[in-house]
Amino acid sequence: MKRSEINRALMEMEAMCRKYSCFLPPFCDIAPEQWQKLGHEYDEVRECMLGWDITDFGTGEFDRVGFSLITVRNGNRAMPDKYPKQYAEKLLYLKEGQTCPNHFHWFKMEDIINRGGGNVLIRVYNSLPDEGIDRESDVTVHTDGRVRTVPAGTQVRLTPGESISITRGLYHDFEVEKGTGSVLLGEVSQCNDDNTDNRFNPPVGRFPKIEEDEPPYRLLCNEYPSAK
Repeated sequence: MKRSEINRALMEMEAMCRKYSCFLPPFCDIAPEQWQKLGHEYDEVRECMLGWDITDFGTGEFDRVGFSLITVRNGNRAMPDKYPKQYAEKLLYLKEGQTCPNHFHWFKMEDIINRGGGNVLIRVYNSLPDEGIDRESDVTVHTDGRVRTVPAGTQVRLTPGESISITRGLYHDFEVEKGTGSVLLGEVSQCNDDNTDNRFNPPVGRFPKIEEDEPPYRLLCNEYPSAK
C-alpha cells in the first residue's frame, strides 16, 4: 500500500468514529514524531499492538480486499505476567466494495458487533479436521441471544446494533451489503494476536508492505519505535 492510501484510510475512519460518537483513546492521536521521544510508559501500546491497523492483506487492492482497524485494548499471551488481560477490543471500518478474506482463529473467540452505518454480511463455514473449509455441513450461529442453524456459506446479515459470535475454528469473511453504506464494527474477543492466530484460506498476508510516497499521518501498530 502507498502511505497516502493508509493516511486517507486513517482519516476516513476517524471521521466515521466522530459521526457515531465513538471516542478514541489518546494513543490514537500520537503523532509519528512524538513516538520517537516516548519512553517505557507506553510499552503496553507497543507490546500489545494497540492502535491503528490498516491492511490490504498484501493484495495491493485495498478498495477491494482490506479494511481499517483500531485495537483499543488487548493483553499479550506471550507475556501474561506483564499483561494479564485475557480480552481485547477493536473497532473496524469497511467501505462498500471492501471484503475481509476468509479465515478462522485457533485461539480467539470473538463477537462482531455492527456499531453503525450500513449492514455487514458475515459468511460462515465450519472447518474440517485438516483445517480445510467444510462446504457441506450446516453451521450453528449465535446472534444476540438467538441460536440458529444455517447452510454452509450463508451470509449472516447484521444491521446496526446486531452481533454474531465467532467461535474458534469457524471460518468467516465479511463485506458491506451493497447499497447500505460504510459500516463501523466493534469486536470484543479473547486476547488478539494477529501474528500467529489467523488461518486464512486461501493464504494471504496480514500486514501491508508500504510504499512511502508521503509522510505518515499516524504510525500503525506494527511500526512503533523502541522506547527511549
